[in-house]
Amino acid sequence: MKTIRTPTLEVAYEEGGPSGGPPVVLLHGFPDDVRAYDGVAPPLAAAGWRVIVPYLRGYGPTRFLDPRTPRSGQQAALGRDLLDFLDALGVERAALAGYDWGGRAACIVAALWPERVAALVSIGGYNIQNIARSGEPAAPDREYRLWYQWYFHTERGRAGLATNRRPLCRMLWQLWSPNWRFDDATFERTAMSFDNPDFVEVVIQSIATATISHPVIRAYSRSKTGLPRSRRSRCRRSSCTANATGYPHRRARRRMPASLPGSISGAWCRSPGISCRKKHRERWSMPCKSFVQRLDRVRGGLVNAEGRAGA
Repeated sequence: MKTIRTPTLEVAYEEGGPSGGPPVVLLHGFPDDVRAYDGVAPPLAAAGWRVIVPYLRGYGPTRFLDPRTPRSGQQAALGRDLLDFLDALGVERAALAGYDWGGRAACIVAALWPERVAALVSIGGYNIQNIARSGEPAAPDREYRLWYQWYFHTERGRAGLATNRRPLCRMLWQLWSPNWRFDDATFERTAMSFDNPDFVEVVIQSIATATISHPVIRAYSRSKTGLPRSRRSRCRRSSCTANATGYPHRRARRRMPASLPGSISGAWCRSPGISCRKKHRERWSMPCKSFVQRLDRVRGGLVNAEGRAGA
């Protein structure tokens, strides 16, 4: 077990193979940890690869450096974590492989910093989430498999994960891999990673971001901070001096480049806006301001105002 510091985390990781070999980073998902690659890492190391398997934020010995850092689990933060991890190790270019959360991080780095990626293995398909369409229903069998996401949106779900993290995660293993016959010892070797003090907060926030278009999440965010930040956030009627939540208008708002992909970071709202007509009824279409500010502020922003990759 090794650790290394990035601007946000102290990342714990395992490493094998020759130090001068071509690097490959193996990234786990939820609810899992580095033990997921126990059958893969040794053969790669034996073949001459420098195999690096990190614990993601919220798992195992990985820790946040600053207690004030929001425990974000959004895809932008995961992608930034991976890029910072490569920088800290001094790895200019690596092969990336991952699934679920890890696949998401790998795909984001491959999409925005392709010069840092020698090869990409995305287990389960292209993992960048389309946040704008996250509220659209899938097939019933797919919806059934995502029951835990709706559960985690409730205070009861948060308390359930905190209190019963091992039984709940074990049930997810059984539901998602019904033909896998694992024993108690196999599960426990991974379940220790769920005792991370940030595990619950990171998981809950990740689920909330993934399904942010749900009306419950929108209502919560609207009640906390008001309107989303957008290119057309001012009321259309020039005589109006207040928006639907009672906040005065601000004439100098940060402009969002229309060409940036809204599916990568919640920061890019298209045209939520409001209208004076019909009692300032709001038209919501994208993630709102509270999540944008709270999540993208902490090393989560994948693109800057000029559309280039960076914090």
